[in-house]
Amino acid sequence: MNLYLLGATGSIGVQTLDIVRNNNKFNIVSVSANHNLNKMIDIIEEFNPLFVSMGKLEYIEKLKVLYPSIEFGYGKAGLIKAATYGVNSEDLVVNALVGSAGLEPTIEAIKKKRNIALANKETLVIGGEIIKELLIENNVRLIPVDSEHSAIMQCLNGEDNSTIKRIIITASGGSFRDLSRDELRNVTVNDALDHPNWKMGAKITIDSATMMNKGFEVIEAHYLFDVDYDNIETVLHKESVVHSLVEFKDTSIIAHLGNPDMRVPINYALNYPERTEYKGESLDLIKLGSLHFEELSLKRYPLLKMAIDAGRSKGLNPTTLNAANEACVSLFLNGKIKFLEIEDIVEECLNVFDNDFTVNLDKIIERDLVVKDYVFRKYS
Repeated sequence: MNLYLLGATGSIGVQTLDIVRNNNKFNIVSVSANHNLNKMIDIIEEFNPLFVSMGKLEYIEKLKVLYPSIEFGYGKAGLIKAATYGVNSEDLVVNALVGSAGLEPTIEAIKKKRNIALANKETLVIGGEIIKELLIENNVRLIPVDSEHSAIMQCLNGEDNSTIKRIIITASGGSFRDLSRDELRNVTVNDALDHPNWKMGAKITIDSATMMNKGFEVIEAHYLFDVDYDNIETVLHKESVVHSLVEFKDTSIIAHLGNPDMRVPINYALNYPERTEYKGESLDLIKLGSLHFEELSLKRYPLLKMAIDAGRSKGLNPTTLNAANEACVSLFLNGKIKFLEIEDIVEECLNVFDNDFTVNLDKIIERDLVVKDYVFRKYS
């Protein structure tokens, strides 16, 4: 199978390559990365891709000297070409990009009738209405890579979606799950990046601490499984062993359990619909002993409520939400704002920028740029 890997040097990209490394079924045709030149060189040496894209032209100029036989691209155009490179055969695009940059490559890959293994939350958060129509029009499959949505998909195997009563998405609670609102006032970037259960990239780790990522996952679940927001719930589960649950109309609940290892859902997505061997650590129920579940308070995590409300409202509100959040996370990581200011600024943007219900790609791109510009100009 030909793989087109977007975001190859990030957390999901690196773990995807771990799976490929141990399975001769896959052929890496194209890869993209933003700025990690040294890691990209290692990838080229090991996997021999035909096309490589990076964030800046200066990186590409250096690579061209080292690898004259490889075709290169950069920036947004390079990302799109990485997703659509070559001729169709048995192809799968793995979208492991971070942020709104993941939307356009996904759209173009779907138009080329390539199935998508999706780890980029923002694709469905800001472009769910567009993506849903394109998937139907092009008879393309979107396979979730996120552990929560992979779990839901597996719980639904062999089931009729019309029998779903509710989807229950679990949340670890992130780095600050045991802190009060008052204790969050002076937390540091290093504190926020210290996730108790998962090793993830900086952006998603901050989103986990604010619980924005769980709001994104609710929106994703709405589009992936065609389930109304009223039938999607979130629950705090600190062990991160139960990745999600589905309750059916007869009150039966099917849950997906496993150790917190992202390579498991990645392996499932790459090999779908087959379930292939993965030599990870099996879950030891005796050693685990017990599981705990608590209410996920919308008052404690206001960004979770903002995200769900934006998803319900549709239009450009989800784009405003996401753009403001992306800008705020960047500012927080660079020491420009405090942790709790992320919530305040996102709420401010949702109030400042009016919703628009006639959504298309151009409007999404424009709103994304305008909101980010507003946040960076005001708070940098």
